[in-house]
Amino acid sequence: MRLRLVIVFGLVALTAAVSASGIAYWLNRQAVLTRTQNSALNDFKQEMQSRAAELPLWPRESDLQSTAERMAGGNAGYSVVLIASRDRGKPIVGASDPDVFTMDDVPDALRDAVNEQQKVTSANKYPYHVFWQRTERDGTPYLVGGTRIIGGGPTGYMFKSLDQEQADLNSLAWSLGIATALALIGSALIAQAAAETVLKPVQRLGVAARQLGEGKFGTRLRVSGKDELADLSRTFNRAAESLQKKVADMSAREESSRRFVADMSHELRTPLTALTAVTEVLEEEVDSLDPMIAPAVTLVVSETRRLNTLVENLMEVTRFDAGTARLVLDDVDVADQVMACIDARAWLDAVDLDAPRGTMARLDPRRLDVILANLIGNALKHGGSPVRVAVRTEGDELVIAVRDHGPGIPEEVLPHVFDRFYKASASRPRSEGSGLGLSIAMENAHIHGGDITASNVPDGGGAMFVLRLPRDGAREPEPGQGQGQSQGQGQVTGTGQGQGPGSRAGDGRTGSREPDGPDGPGEPGEPRGAGGRP
Repeated sequence: MRLRLVIVFGLVALTAAVSASGIAYWLNRQAVLTRTQNSALNDFKQEMQSRAAELPLWPRESDLQSTAERMAGGNAGYSVVLIASRDRGKPIVGASDPDVFTMDDVPDALRDAVNEQQKVTSANKYPYHVFWQRTERDGTPYLVGGTRIIGGGPTGYMFKSLDQEQADLNSLAWSLGIATALALIGSALIAQAAAETVLKPVQRLGVAARQLGEGKFGTRLRVSGKDELADLSRTFNRAAESLQKKVADMSAREESSRRFVADMSHELRTPLTALTAVTEVLEEEVDSLDPMIAPAVTLVVSETRRLNTLVENLMEVTRFDAGTARLVLDDVDVADQVMACIDARAWLDAVDLDAPRGTMARLDPRRLDVILANLIGNALKHGGSPVRVAVRTEGDELVIAVRDHGPGIPEEVLPHVFDRFYKASASRPRSEGSGLGLSIAMENAHIHGGDITASNVPDGGGAMFVLRLPRDGAREPEPGQGQGQSQGQGQVTGTGQGQGPGSRAGDGRTGSREPDGPDGPGEPGEPRGAGGRP
């Protein structure tokens, strides 16, 4: 903006200075040339009337020469050439200075105009007049004028140099050029001062806006004056105050909601513990129960386990939202960690593992187990067998790719695959999972400083999830990532009471998927469900 002000002021000053200088130069040039021209021509006309008119009708060449010298003498400042005719009609010429001015220096157009006899009328009383023309010789401007005596007599021409006038006009042009340059410099200084006056409040406004964007909602501008910038500062202060109030209200409501979820989950654990103990007893006795009652008992056992998983997942999400989730880093062999995850859930027969031994990384083993359980379980539940898990390194990153052979993920679902509780099909709002599995997997990746991406393999080759984690321990999450941040794509979904690979055949899902899968730390040997993905 400062540069724009300087440029605008400079253009305005340049236009004004050039216009003023041009007009001043033109007016002075016209005045100087007109004054010199009129003075010389009037003097020449008087000399022609007083001296040339006294010559005889048929003068001698010596008479013309002496008369021309007298006419050019004194302070006249011009040379003279007189032309007359002998008695036999032959012309004779007399020049005041033949080395300076001869008839060869008189333009033909001027000769024709001087010798042309005009008709005498009421508007034109004389047949001959004084004519003049500006010409140039060897780079020097000259004024050439001519006339002839009425009633018979010589024709005279004068030749005056305008070199001094040209020098004066050049000096004037230089002066005007210097004045224009000074005007430009002055305009630049004025623009700088104006920019300081205008830009300082704008800069303060920009700094305040950045502070407000950084979360410093108590930022305010000092307001002085009654101009437009002062009105802008007042508007900013009102907007900041309103934003601060709204953010405070939202934070209070969010904190209240988070506390409610945490308290509710915590309070549910006690009755769920008792229910879980009862359902375990009922499950052991299901074979001895009445066949009419056994299905109901089985449903109670399944739903109790599902409710228990949901509560655990809600508590885990609450930890992320509250920012209390912490890493317990350890140096682990990634291949052993992946194998342990698969073996603990009895997925060995359904997973094709490509993980070279000795791939070491510093990470939280429990959280990596949660991520893998969700990704692999999700692929087993919704994709086609076998599921391929490939482990590799790229620079300082650990890359784990989980690919299935199912129908893939619908394109309209991909942007929401990590959203919490997202359902790909509105006709099936209820699923076996809690809808938090992939969301928790993503949060666990973010807390490591990593990320998870979802895509489809070309030509209907199934879906692929790629986990990227730093090998040397957690790093600062990128903007928009990190614990406690819920955001659309790249955030989390899906969880559910898991089913082992043996149950996939009866799932019957080959179309759209819904995000509901496993999650939670899970106890070794207990098959937690397939992770959620649409």
